[in-house]
Amino acid sequence: MTRKIFLTTALPYANGPFHIGHIMEYIQADIWARFQRMQGHQVHFVGADDAHGAPIMLKAEAEGITPQQLVGRIGAGRAQYLSGFHLSFDHWYTTDSPENTELSQEVYARLKAAGLIYVKSVEQFFDPVKGMFLADRYIKGECPVCHSKDQYGDACEVCSSVYVPTDLINPYSTLSGAKPELRSSDHFFFRLSDPRCVAFLEQWLDAPGRLQPQVINKAREWLSGSGDKALADWDISRDAPYFGIPIPDAPGKYFYVWLDAPIGYLAALKNYFESGKPRAKGELRSFEEFLGAPDTEQIHIIGKDIIYFHTLFWPAMLKFAGPPFKVPDHVYVHGFINLSGEKMSKSRGTGLSPLRYLEVGMNPEWLRYYIAAKLNGSVEDMDFNPEDFTLRVNSDLVGKFVNIASRASAFLTRQFAGKTRFAADASSVQAEAAALSSTVQAHYEAREYGRAIRELMAYADRINQAFDARQPWVLAKDPARAQELQEVCSRALYGFKVLAVLLAPVLPELSARAARELFGLDSSFMWADAAVLPQGIGSYRHLMQRVDPKQLDALFASVAAPAAAVKPAGTAAAKAAPAVADLPGTISIEEFRRIDLRVARIVEAAFVDGSDKLLKLTVDLGSGQRTVFAGIKAAYDPEKLKGRLTVVVANLAPRKMKFGTSEGMVLAASNESPGLYLLSPDSGAVPGMRIS
Repeated sequence: MTRKIFLTTALPYANGPFHIGHIMEYIQADIWARFQRMQGHQVHFVGADDAHGAPIMLKAEAEGITPQQLVGRIGAGRAQYLSGFHLSFDHWYTTDSPENTELSQEVYARLKAAGLIYVKSVEQFFDPVKGMFLADRYIKGECPVCHSKDQYGDACEVCSSVYVPTDLINPYSTLSGAKPELRSSDHFFFRLSDPRCVAFLEQWLDAPGRLQPQVINKAREWLSGSGDKALADWDISRDAPYFGIPIPDAPGKYFYVWLDAPIGYLAALKNYFESGKPRAKGELRSFEEFLGAPDTEQIHIIGKDIIYFHTLFWPAMLKFAGPPFKVPDHVYVHGFINLSGEKMSKSRGTGLSPLRYLEVGMNPEWLRYYIAAKLNGSVEDMDFNPEDFTLRVNSDLVGKFVNIASRASAFLTRQFAGKTRFAADASSVQAEAAALSSTVQAHYEAREYGRAIRELMAYADRINQAFDARQPWVLAKDPARAQELQEVCSRALYGFKVLAVLLAPVLPELSARAARELFGLDSSFMWADAAVLPQGIGSYRHLMQRVDPKQLDALFASVAAPAAAVKPAGTAAAKAAPAVADLPGTISIEEFRRIDLRVARIVEAAFVDGSDKLLKLTVDLGSGQRTVFAGIKAAYDPEKLKGRLTVVVANLAPRKMKFGTSEGMVLAASNESPGLYLLSPDSGAVPGMRIS
């Protein structure tokens, strides 16, 4: 039976490029989509940019452009990632679209008609200079518990206390610096606590296989909470100015971005159906017809950080909006991707840049394979380790998989004009391939990619071992054993074909080349091709290079100097200060406040093997220790730095370098004349003090 599948991934926020977490999720979903297509199923795999919200509005304002121009610029850069990593989205769209406006307003109207929308007055801080209500992230002040300065409106970074913005002492707006005013405004709420919603969600969560066990447990914890942990109604509105979709019956009110973002899944699908893009014969042609069909499966693949929205609000919205909208059949949740055991973070700039990966010439299928080998159907985090990455790619893909075709094809093309030959017992070879195909099929379906890869590499080992045991290089020397040689190489070649077919969801480009160049097919493999013995082989061309360690060095090389240079104004004996016209452009007080300068004590200092510029410093910031690589080796003896106070940029994004991760930057003064001088605070300063 042909399945009809509507597949999505989480929508990336349109205020910056893709990070490695996006690419990991897209690769995971793409493997599953390609696998389903190979079974002959109908898959509509769509994505979109999450384009609305105050952060995008404010970023566009700071750049002097419209939000639409900002979103358009970000959107224009998506294609290089999607094609670069062979991601087979059928359509990529944006939530800032006519379709999303229409669908969001329709869903709202239906929920309102069902009695699930109400209005309540809410008190919030208001910036009188910017003329807008402030989200917690745009409010700072003195922590009411430990009295640390410049803490955000919801939690203190120093003592970890959690509070509401009105608890802050001397609060100020991070947008204008003005003291915020407490004002009331009417907000629209979705009545998630309604008994109808609760009853539906309890039933929805009960469906076998809909969610992973860990996700069900978390959703039930939220659903069954009481007191201050009880299931809360959802604030779905924001006040102007706001970049979003207007609430149709409430001038000056907009839908909160988290209402229209998931509806963006549907808007992307609707635009895809209306775009005129070709689809297979027999596929449903109408968005409403496809979405409303009882056998259409709606499947979302998301990260574990957005479970709340996708297992409570989203299914409840869809349920009570009614047909053709339908609740998700499955929400598959994955963990995060770490780098050598350290958490990657978009906001901290830590990790592996997918664009850098492509720019240094690394094969995207290396990353697809490595991620697949690490993933399973649970919510566990995965780790990217450069050494393990190199070993797996070079050993598995080149040393085991590709090596089979290289070795077997050489004998077949030279001595048998590319013709294959199988003995009468070939059925046993096909039976083994069929059993493998069935096992791997089940693993792909369950998103147990790591298990599938282990099965396939074990099969590759068996092929190579059997090939070596028959010693074809010896057989080739004896003309009387030509048929035996041909059969040995044909069996190995068939094993390679089986692997190429079953690895096609992971390695689509390599597999397509094998299908076309080696086996003479005019299209990519389908799953059933694994059962077909090859009649011959074309000329072999090298299919994959090994990972070059220099590429990894380039991937993780620091692109910023490890120590900041502060140019002094100079004295009478020093070089004259530059003219005002030559100074860098001015910055605002808000921009300066973003730089977190802290007093730090150098606890340890050491030379770095292999570097003629760097020292490795361990610095104490009061709240903990960090490692900083500083380019000051020429000026300082490490032993004499221990115990010294200095100044560190504490919120600089950590940078993965050849020698390790640098988690900050020490400040040093220099100019064109020789000399490098670490900055030191005055006596009495202690580690952790903020410099302002």
